[in-house]
Amino acid sequence: MSKVLDKAFLESVFPAERTEAFFDALFGGAEEGAYDIVLVCRSEAAGAVELAFELHQRPGKCLACNLTYGLPQVFQRHPVLDVAGVVRAVAEKLGWPADGVRWRLGHTEEISRSLHVIPLYLERGGN
Repeated sequence: MSKVLDKAFLESVFPAERTEAFFDALFGGAEEGAYDIVLVCRSEAAGAVELAFELHQRPGKCLACNLTYGLPQVFQRHPVLDVAGVVRAVAEKLGWPADGVRWRLGHTEEISRSLHVIPLYLERGGN
């Protein structure tokens, strides 16, 4: 079974340039960012999807020194990241009614010193 939410689609929904725009808005300069943000699909099922925002440490930066554990709340509200818009695009791609999708961001997971992950859970509603 091929994934509907493939790498090309996810890159179109959350392009690399969004990381630059996020750090530019946050710090007044994209070069201040310690990581790159990549949207990936962890699992796909009939009524549920688990995506994740991977935070990849940039060369010469310290991901562990950054406050990544408070990021789910920042990601949820930040207009540049537009997580709600990502959810709408994914729901549309899956053929789910956008107004019936429940979603939430999980807690930051430290996979390694150079990779942290923020899970994004989507569940199709009863519509």
